[in-house]
Amino acid sequence: MGEIVVVRHGQTEWSASGRHTSVTDLDLTRDGVDRARGLARALAARPFVAVVSSPRKRARRTAELAGLTITDVDADIAEWDYGDYEGRTTKEIRAERPGWDLWTDGCPAGESPEQVTVRLDRFLAKVRPMLALGDVAVVSHGHASRALAARWVGEPVAFGARLILDTATVSVLGHEHEVESLRAWNAPA
Repeated sequence: MGEIVVVRHGQTEWSASGRHTSVTDLDLTRDGVDRARGLARALAARPFVAVVSSPRKRARRTAELAGLTITDVDADIAEWDYGDYEGRTTKEIRAERPGWDLWTDGCPAGESPEQVTVRLDRFLAKVRPMLALGDVAVVSHGHASRALAARWVGEPVAFGARLILDTATVSVLGHEHEVESLRAWNAPA
């Protein structure tokens, strides 16, 4: 049984400053480019039956720099839609809405945790049959990847709040005795 190798995109100006970035299509910073290139060493020895990327430029560029050939672009693994909170930091949002939590509250004019669950479950249903053939690389984003890992192990997306994920890192979703598990998490290049 293959594994899902989750690659978080390299740093952007907004990820460096903690600004929520979903639909804003930013490119990588110089550091983001360098660290994305560094991913190539970690991924080179692993053959992939598929490489699926978010449609966002930062994910596609990270895949390219990491030496991955994208076989599919899938909006189901795009970043959480932050709606009215796009481009804002958690601190700024909580100044207006104390106690706000992305993982349980979602975003006005954006996505709810339930909507993210539906699309990530749909994505996992597409990927699971591919794992019979080998490993699948998924190039995605911070919150979306954390939520994907939560759904992989059968937890609600809110479990993703407990999974820190830095830019330009590799994580592995696999199995332990046929049970979905986190094999590796947040490994730097």
